[in-house]
Amino acid sequence: MSNQPGSSTAAEPDQPEVEPAERAAPAVEGTGATGYAPGAALLALLSVGWLAAMLWSTRAAISSAAAGVTAISLSAYALPGVISAALVTGAAVALAVTNLLARRSDRTTLRFLAAVGAGLLVGLATAVAINLTYADNATTNTIAGTTAAAAIIGGAVAGARSGRVVGAIAAAALATLVFVVAFSRARDPLSDLFGAGDSQESVLTAAKWVSRTESLLAGLIAGLVAFGYLTWARRRAARRDPATPALRWPAYLLAGAGPGLLLLLTEVIIRVGGRGLLDLAAALSDADAVAQTSLGTSRVDNGIWVLFVGALTTLIAFGRTLGPRVEDDPEPVEETDAR
Repeated sequence: MSNQPGSSTAAEPDQPEVEPAERAAPAVEGTGATGYAPGAALLALLSVGWLAAMLWSTRAAISSAAAGVTAISLSAYALPGVISAALVTGAAVALAVTNLLARRSDRTTLRFLAAVGAGLLVGLATAVAINLTYADNATTNTIAGTTAAAAIIGGAVAGARSGRVVGAIAAAALATLVFVVAFSRARDPLSDLFGAGDSQESVLTAAKWVSRTESLLAGLIAGLVAFGYLTWARRRAARRDPATPALRWPAYLLAGAGPGLLLLLTEVIIRVGGRGLLDLAAALSDADAVAQTSLGTSRVDNGIWVLFVGALTTLIAFGRTLGPRVEDDPEPVEETDAR
């Protein structure tokens, strides 16, 4: 019996059947492709170690200082390093936790709740450690509360659907933080190299060039580490499942800009949660007020530089991996006899 346009049939005989692999493709793409961040456990371990190192150095500086004004000033100077470390640690630990869910479930809500819960645990553990080990002064509760908030926010960031991109951001941000601390040993020699002399103007000019050099190198490191992580994650995922979709250039752009965004987010957390501590430090003297204002401006400039340089570095590295576009051969033109 022929099928008419208006007749209803159970199934069209000329439609191809869908293979089982094609039916399973969306599930594979949803779980293993973007939700899983390879190496998250190692990244979480390194981040926890870095946070512990920042907390220990801050505690040692505050404990060795005299009571009162010196402890407040040192706490204000050390707060950005502790907050940035807590932000990255919350994200890294949350990634390690959500990796356990990525292979079993593709529910975005469940992933986000698990990430926030992991960040909350990191924040509570850090706050308890600060209150138990730090000296009991006016700055302890501020440092503990702001650090806990940063860890929770980091966990919420890790709840994004693309685990590979968040993993690249966390790895690049951790590398950037380590570089900034290591670069501090080279600031004095670079100041002399850039012409710092006896005059205040030469010292300020040299300090500006040192800061720009640090931001430029930090952005380059952030972009290269983010690109390296995404490249490694893509190859690892392709070996496990050739059907894993490749990330496009916006993912690389976001991964390269991510460390700079985290630095700017750190500054927002400091100015909101640590406002009381910064005000106490600025009220100590006119010199402290100028120093706190200058440091805040320098941190914002550094975050912007790392954002743009990191994004540009990642995009350039990604563009160099793209081969020439292969165009289809033009269809042959049939020759006709002219009469």
